Order: sequence, then structure tokens, then C-alpha cells
Amino acid sequence: QVQLVESGGGLVQAGGSLRLSCAASVRISSIYAMGWYRQAPGKERELVAAITGGGITNYADSVKGRFTISRDGAKNTVDLQMNSLKAEDTAVYYCNARRGIVALTANVYWGQGTQVTVSS
Repeated sequence: QVQLVESGGGLVQAGGSLRLSCAASVRISSIYAMGWYRQAPGKERELVAAITGGGITNYADSVKGRFTISRDGAKNTVDLQMNSLKAEDTAVYYCNARRGIVALTANVYWGQGTQVTVSS
């Protein structure tokens, strides 16, 4: 069982920056991969960025060059630095953890979500 707690969401103007943080209840060295997803009203939840224990990252095309995902093994946190924010980035952002090499219901965990609103 893994508990994930997100923080850092809020209201920001277009072109501004925001930093999200996800704190895990277990050592992240025991987690295969962690990432951030987002869901806008009326849309499907989509991957924003992910990072494996080996440091391999994956980003959605829409955020490449603007967002950066990082992890801190000492603090058991995964952060998402968001720069040059756009109105279309507005969504609820969810932290995700996967304990296995493949995604299965039994080993996938989600945070409660944090709202990010970008005003134009």
C-alpha cells in the first residue's frame, strides 16, 4: 500500500510558473515508476510526465520543454516544475505510483489530486 499526498496547486497567470510536489508514504526506491497525470473537465486523464527509478523520463508532447519532473530519494518526493504555463494546462493534477514493471490495479496508486488553474 502506498499513500500519495500532492501539494503546490493553485491559481497562476499565463506565462507563470508553479511547482507541484508529491510525498510518498514509502521509500520511492521501492517504487518502479512515479508520474503526474492531469484531467480537465470533460476530458480523459492523460499522462503529463513520468520518471523511473533508473532516471528515465517521459513527457507529453504538449509539455516538453516547459515541464520538468524530478525525484528526491532522501525525502521520498517527486516534483513537477511547470514553467510557461498556458490556459490549456488548467486541470486537476494527480500523482501516480506503480510498484511493478506493468500497470495492474493491485500495484497502481493515486493521490487525491490538486487543482491547477491558469488564467489568461
